[in-house]
Amino acid sequence: MGLRIRLYGCEKLRRETLIGETVVSFSSISAVDPCQTLWIDLEPRSSIGHGYSSSDVSSLACSEVSSLNISIQHGGPPELMIGLAYNGSTGRLSVEILNGTNFRNMATKRPPDIYVKVTLKAPNGREMAKSKTSVRPGQPNPLYKETFVFQVAQFQLADVSLMVSVFVRKSLKRKEMIGWFTMGQTSSSGEDQSHWTAMIDSSGEQVFRWHVLLEP
Repeated sequence: MGLRIRLYGCEKLRRETLIGETVVSFSSISAVDPCQTLWIDLEPRSSIGHGYSSSDVSSLACSEVSSLNISIQHGGPPELMIGLAYNGSTGRLSVEILNGTNFRNMATKRPPDIYVKVTLKAPNGREMAKSKTSVRPGQPNPLYKETFVFQVAQFQLADVSLMVSVFVRKSLKRKEMIGWFTMGQTSSSGEDQSHWTAMIDSSGEQVFRWHVLLEP
């Protein structure tokens, strides 16, 4: 077990961007000196989740969910960790929705019922394919570990967009979007685009990244 520390920067329109993070293991902290000062190195956001195997990232996600589900009063922005992989031989684009953090229902002050929708879009905005996760009831930091596969020709990678939307289910017929981001041709930020580029350059290896959700 340990303590995850994150550094954020505030951009225009009050959007918070993750700059870097690190995990300090409790075993590395001296129990003798309660006021111990530590210098820590932050992992750049572009490297977070990159270089880990799927099992490594899943283990980290499980530990985060166990610790973060204690409270929904965390002040950070809502985020989602996803994994991307593309096989150029088969044209299969794999999107794994791993876990989310800091999902809140400000109206009711109770943990929301959350699901994630993934939509593949053509250059003209037309929906080519879509899928969604199951609903995680009453979880501010839900763990999904659900993978969706889309068929995309290699020459289409520069033209398509992948939109990821997070919804609160209020009833069987009512839903409300609480955040979104896109990757690909219409990427919503440079960080989101860098994940798409890293996927293309990874030769089929799965690349995980955290994404800060934009307000709808």
